[in-house]
Amino acid sequence: MRNILEIKYSSGKLRGKIREVCGTEKEFAKVLKISATALSLKLNNKGDWSRSEMEEIMRILSIKRKEIIDYFFEKSNE
Repeated sequence: MRNILEIKYSSGKLRGKIREVCGTEKEFAKVLKISATALSLKLNNKGDWSRSEMEEIMRILSIKRKEIIDYFFEKSNE
């Protein structure tokens, strides 16, 4: 049985939306007010998003609440 801490989430859809809206992850990190390193760690499953970060990301990227699973909780095939 897989430990919940081992579950990896796909960030592909979120990365695509970031590029669509902000152009680069570095620019998105500035808008989100976190370091580019922190953003990279979270996008690469090395850190977790806080609830307030997810809400701010949804606001910045115009993600609807019903789409939250698609952007933050889509399990990776890796």
